[in-house]
Amino acid sequence: MAKAKTNYTCTECGGVASKWGGQCGSCGAWNTLVETVIEGGTNRFSAQHQGLVQTAPILSLADIEAIDVPRFGTGIEEFDRVLGGGLVAGGVVLIGGDPGIGKSTLLLQALANLSKIKRVLYVSGEESGAQIALRARRLAVDGKELKLQAEIQLEKILNTLAEHKPEVAVIDSIQTIYSDALSSAPGSVAQVRECAAQLTRIAKQTGITIIMVGHVTKEGSLAGPRVLEHIVDTVLYFEGDTHSSFRLVRAIKNRFGAVNELGVFAMTEKGLKGVSNPSALFLSQHDNPVPGACVMVTQEGTRPLLVEIQALVDTSHLPNARRLSVGLEQNRLAMLLAVLHRHAGIAAFDQDVFINAVGGVKITEPAADLAVLLAIHSSMRSKPLPRGLVVFGEVGLAGEIRPAPRGQERLREAAKLGFSLALIPKSNAPKQKIEGLTVIGVERIDEALNRVREHE
Repeated sequence: MAKAKTNYTCTECGGVASKWGGQCGSCGAWNTLVETVIEGGTNRFSAQHQGLVQTAPILSLADIEAIDVPRFGTGIEEFDRVLGGGLVAGGVVLIGGDPGIGKSTLLLQALANLSKIKRVLYVSGEESGAQIALRARRLAVDGKELKLQAEIQLEKILNTLAEHKPEVAVIDSIQTIYSDALSSAPGSVAQVRECAAQLTRIAKQTGITIIMVGHVTKEGSLAGPRVLEHIVDTVLYFEGDTHSSFRLVRAIKNRFGAVNELGVFAMTEKGLKGVSNPSALFLSQHDNPVPGACVMVTQEGTRPLLVEIQALVDTSHLPNARRLSVGLEQNRLAMLLAVLHRHAGIAAFDQDVFINAVGGVKITEPAADLAVLLAIHSSMRSKPLPRGLVVFGEVGLAGEIRPAPRGQERLREAAKLGFSLALIPKSNAPKQKIEGLTVIGVERIDEALNRVREHE
């Protein structure tokens, strides 16, 4: 028997190489080439196979009617927020997250709500029907109209979709599905890419909304090539510690809505429940102000959130002082400490600096810079910041305080939650006074520190 021909596929970009190498020649990633079998046979996407005999007509963009895409809700407000208002007919959603974080639980709750108004189908490749029935009983969801199929073969799943014509289908998970057209094992790069492409094609042709669950690697990214994220319409990530009761769902990509939207859930005995006031999760409850704590307003999509940044500065007993940040970028912390020394005259080269964002939230925007520096300065002096203070602003290498987007919305959210003093970039100062909130605009980091000392 002739040996099967193989090549090497990059799990990051999907690039193909004839021989193995430490670095992918397409995207430059290291140790991402995986051996795959070259599939023979006829082209599955040829015109004869698909029954396509005519080329799609060429139209002028001005002649194409632009119609808003109608949406339908899942009955879970926080989930709809992340999706951009709800699901879209013919849309393909990919949800990734760590094992046991709540992906299947959330989708089972959403399908149970949708089954009252839509035809739904839950395709399980990881659990049996009895296991899912036990979960539904524990969650106390109504599963009378929820159809279930335990199947991992792609062709049988496609036949079920064509026969029963559900309006919403969940595939849990895409890594367990395999196609007979390929000889590689389920979960391989070729199988994941092929099955996702076939399901996406069916969704676009028939208008079925398909939600796929994806496994993640140990680095936290979706397993399989990054092309899997390119072919779907929406990519959602579950965040949060499995030992904590709170879960965050973040939109990384959304063709039908805003990206970086954030949904906050609490895991209970009855499943995931939406949190209406997530700012309360990310603020510590102190009877009196404590040193090293600073509250900032971060913008997650269209939602402003108040998050407490905590800093601990202590004398280092090591040759190289430690720099550790949880929830914020560690390299940016080193840069901010250099700015603090150069433009404010405060040195921390012999101090261990620890930064933490309360509640397990991850802050990626640079508007957290000013809060980090104020928290560090407060911890170094062992003096708390003024009561009711909230800040935001980006700090540049020249020591300037740069404006943050949507400053007005951030200030209104802070005033609504009872904060009375705001230290913000001067460019974000509102033209009209916000009731109950005193706004101080600053231009440089040394000016910001001086204004804080004045209000102590």
